[in-house]
Amino acid sequence: MRRDPEATWHGRDVQTRAIVLVGFMGAGKTSVGRALSERLGCRFQDLDDRVEAREGRTVADIFRDSGEAAFRRSEHAALQDLLAEAKTGAPLILALGGGAFVEPANSSLLDSVATPTVYLDASAEELWRRCGVDSVVRPLRSDENAFRKLYEVRRPKYLRAQLRVETGGRDIEGIVNEIVDRLGLERSGKEM
Repeated sequence: MRRDPEATWHGRDVQTRAIVLVGFMGAGKTSVGRALSERLGCRFQDLDDRVEAREGRTVADIFRDSGEAAFRRSEHAALQDLLAEAKTGAPLILALGGGAFVEPANSSLLDSVATPTVYLDASAEELWRRCGVDSVVRPLRSDENAFRKLYEVRRPKYLRAQLRVETGGRDIEGIVNEIVDRLGLERSGKEM
């Protein structure tokens, strides 16, 4: 499928050039985001990858050397850049890091651009298990009790997203189909 930089999607009563995936670490934001971008014929960006490119170091290094506050500032700047690019550039599926959506500056920014936000949810047990088997270094995954507490603190904020999709025990294709169906997405623009 060829990607069309002029394409947009029409959902239920809205035209959008970006869809933002949010959720706790291990929820599947990157995997689902890549599959969704392929399905819709658009580009995919992981916000943490953009932060690393801007900073020239890994998220873990930023946390270790400069602290979480410095990381959050860079994350917000990267989010601003990506949303501005989506306004005028190719449509975008954007996966936010686990803490990005719960930061007030980021959620306000997303509200101001009225882009759909999709919360990918799963149980704390499943998320802990997923994070233990992948190769991603997660600075805030220290021990299981701290992990569960952080999940419980963040979950009510994730629930403010426009759409909640359960990912527990599901395959990526089924999750992507649900997002497309529930947002009522159809591509418009040139054939891809």
